[in-house]
Amino acid sequence: MTRQHPSSSYVSGISDTPLKGQTIGDCFDDTVARFAERDALISRHQGLRYSWREFQQAVDRAARALIALGVEQGERVGIWSPNCAEWAITQFATAKIGAILVNINPSYRTHELEYALKQSGATTLILQGAFKSSDYVATLAELVPELHEVRAPELRDGGPGTFKSAKLPALERVVCLDADRALPGMLTWPQMLVHADEVSAERLAEVQVGLQFDDPINIQYTSGTTGAPKGATLSHHNILNNGFFVARTMNLDETDRMVIPVPLYHCFGMVMGNLGCMTHGATMIYPGDGFEAGETLRAVAEERATTLYGVPTMFIAELEHPEFERFDLSSLRTGIMAGSICPIEVMRKVIDKMHMQDVTICYGMTETSPVSFQTQTDAPLEKRVTTVGTIHPHLEVKLVSPDTGAVVPRGGTGELCTRGYSVMLGYWENEEATAKAIDAAGWMHTGDLATMDDEGYVAIVGRIKDMIIRGGENIYPREIEDFLYTHPAISDVQVIGVPDEKYGEEVMAWVKLSEGESLDEEALKAFCKGQIAHYKVPRYVKFVDAFPMTVTGKIQKFKMREEATHELGL
Repeated sequence: MTRQHPSSSYVSGISDTPLKGQTIGDCFDDTVARFAERDALISRHQGLRYSWREFQQAVDRAARALIALGVEQGERVGIWSPNCAEWAITQFATAKIGAILVNINPSYRTHELEYALKQSGATTLILQGAFKSSDYVATLAELVPELHEVRAPELRDGGPGTFKSAKLPALERVVCLDADRALPGMLTWPQMLVHADEVSAERLAEVQVGLQFDDPINIQYTSGTTGAPKGATLSHHNILNNGFFVARTMNLDETDRMVIPVPLYHCFGMVMGNLGCMTHGATMIYPGDGFEAGETLRAVAEERATTLYGVPTMFIAELEHPEFERFDLSSLRTGIMAGSICPIEVMRKVIDKMHMQDVTICYGMTETSPVSFQTQTDAPLEKRVTTVGTIHPHLEVKLVSPDTGAVVPRGGTGELCTRGYSVMLGYWENEEATAKAIDAAGWMHTGDLATMDDEGYVAIVGRIKDMIIRGGENIYPREIEDFLYTHPAISDVQVIGVPDEKYGEEVMAWVKLSEGESLDEEALKAFCKGQIAHYKVPRYVKFVDAFPMTVTGKIQKFKMREEATHELGL
């Protein structure tokens, strides 16, 4: 439900459902009280299954162990791991004691890890042994060689003070989830949990009751397309309510079972996934430690999942899986496709072939917890494939001219700005960046260009910095991408601007072909001729197998521009 000014691009979300004025820990305990024996978490690759009561026992034990080790409210606890049960346990355990969880990208290397730990001032790090091509233990040991040097037997349980890092002076304790890989200065996960016996349930309750819902609880480092990553700092109130309203928009309840193949380190996994499920008593299902199309389809079929999350490239991989027809996906009803622009043809197949009639599209950013817009489950197909939906409850959005800052008329293109409960507390220890992002009136400036129609539906037309200006014409890559998606041979496409002496910028398309299809540059240009304006027809075409992207599936167009500029000698 929205309230809007008929002629300006401003909209506010109204709702009969009030915001939750409680901490994540208190909401978690309420859910357990209501749905104790129902499935809470299934981590298939680990063979672990928890009811809500069992999951609460695991969370409380980890919370008591962290207190015993000296972790206090406001301290930063880093987690560097792919998806696993311990990730979720840590998420809720830190929330219960008021420690701030620092999400560390599973693909980070030495320099990035050092930056995140140092900038956040993390005192504790929980890490996996290794994942794909990343050896986490070896990478940390490179930064903290002191972890090797602990020799005294009484210190080999990795308790606080067993090592002192020269490079990371704030770091006091390290917990390794892979017991076989733990170094002398590290605790293993079971060793950490033993310390729980030193702290009573009453002590944990005492700590939990002293927390406020506006306290910071999470730091997420943004991808950092330019300069160093910034730590978006989010409160209980920010992410608990956003997870709740995302799930509510999908009509989730305790009978729903959600397959979560997206990374937990990102808002998509930990807020829209874990917190969305927790606030409604639904089941969280992790098909693997990382995304694999076959395992995801198998998890849906064998767990009779009703809900599936993913970025468009994940859904494309699932639909193109050679054994796709073998999996019974008839239990699916809803889910979310988000993270980058959703191709129209892919959306149609997801609804028709994957039975996700109620699939929704979400839009937002880490700094807004993350979701601001979402399509309703009964939105017309056309709206689901051409827009990101309507405003979320309790939020405001306006589209403003990047030049003047004035609200643009309906139908006009402007920068999307968000205000309300979801806007982050700020960037961690970075007042300058915070002031640039959030203006004096409390509006978060997203950097995204959008249009709003008469019904309040918003379409994202690109990033301010992705807009192509060719000979004075403003070109939005999304428009060309949507057209090229209609070519039967094209599986995925991204359009960028590259430098040009005559026009300032020229249009370039990176094209990924469907399995077994062929297409050349001339045929692609012929397909465009007479269908889109001549200045929008790609001057350059590059056929690729994949696009540079973040671990969350966001296409990195700046990397594409750099590569293309170099290759084309521009």
